[in-house]
Amino acid sequence: MMTNNTNLLQACDWTFPVPIAYGPGRLKELASLCAQAGMRNPLIVTDRGSRDLPFIADAQTYLQAGGMGAGLYASISPNPRDDEIAAGKTAYRNGGHDGIVAIGGGSGMDGGKAVCLVANNDIDLFAFNYDVSVPEIGAEQRFPPLICVPTTAGTGAETESTAMITDTARMMKFCVWHPNVKPAFAVLDPEITLGLPKTLTAWTGVDALVHAVEAYCVPSFHPLCDGAALEALRLISAWLPDAVENPTHVEARGGMLVGSCLAGIAFLKGLGVVHAISHMVGAEYDTHHGLTNAIVLPAALRFNADAMADKIQPMAEALGLEDKSYEGFYGAICGLLDRLEIPKSLVEIGVPGDCAAAMAEKAHKDAAAATNVRPVSVVEIKAIIEEALVSGR
Repeated sequence: MMTNNTNLLQACDWTFPVPIAYGPGRLKELASLCAQAGMRNPLIVTDRGSRDLPFIADAQTYLQAGGMGAGLYASISPNPRDDEIAAGKTAYRNGGHDGIVAIGGGSGMDGGKAVCLVANNDIDLFAFNYDVSVPEIGAEQRFPPLICVPTTAGTGAETESTAMITDTARMMKFCVWHPNVKPAFAVLDPEITLGLPKTLTAWTGVDALVHAVEAYCVPSFHPLCDGAALEALRLISAWLPDAVENPTHVEARGGMLVGSCLAGIAFLKGLGVVHAISHMVGAEYDTHHGLTNAIVLPAALRFNADAMADKIQPMAEALGLEDKSYEGFYGAICGLLDRLEIPKSLVEIGVPGDCAAAMAEKAHKDAAAATNVRPVSVVEIKAIIEEALVSGR
């Protein structure tokens, strides 16, 4: 547990990189925030797993009490698909909506952001692929205002426009975005996350950890992202075990939400081979993204060990480790995964043992592979996957 003077029970408003409303109970302000963003009839977009959870009913209640519409589209899969985004676009137009509240874990927020990209135009969703030039948007096609509300502490997706969507024709995930889609507000309310099961708390928490590690190790100069990554590691390592083992501890939930948000900001710098693999495994086999990241992480750390040499000591310090060697860092990460009861191999979560070659070909095309701390080939990705399949750690 943290022992410094950080007050995670206090309401705070931050403005970087977008306006952020942090603190227990801040969801109650949703109608006011929507009004400030120019909405009168927002569409709530969430995932199927969240549709019947209390925070969705609460969000609708708060919007209606504030004189707002409160439409709901809740057909987003754990790995959002392009056909679900098309259906969300239809729901947005048919309901006469004027803004989007993307609420949920990474899938719910990615779904909402992707609907936002196409709601007011007829441009193909994958024309917004991060790796190509962004489409020109006319004044009459203006993107609707967007508010993001994370309900897990892992994805860190609440401050940016990027969304990972499965192309059902190719069964590959692609990152879609537009620089003009920025959340008008992100709402970080620790009370929303109190009901998250222990497994999902652990899986999403390790997702945030991987964001911080991979972003910090990206070999480019970005001190703002590096600072966010190290603070994220400090918060996550301090609060994640407590959030899992004491799930009603609001302060621990708050620490994880802030750590997750910082890790999400950090990966503006890029990610690495863990995410490149996890994106494609998730698209093909519908595995949980955070859990897949957690299983792949040790094999990727072993592959990247030499290239990470100058990054290890700062990360070890952020984790509060006495042993600041690679072996100490690697051992601490594996020890945390053990404590969180993360499975040791991908086959344990239903990934076929013979998929490495096909997944490596797809993962090599993922944008995250290009920013890995060391160059990585298809053959090398295949070897990492083969390790993760049977002996991740």
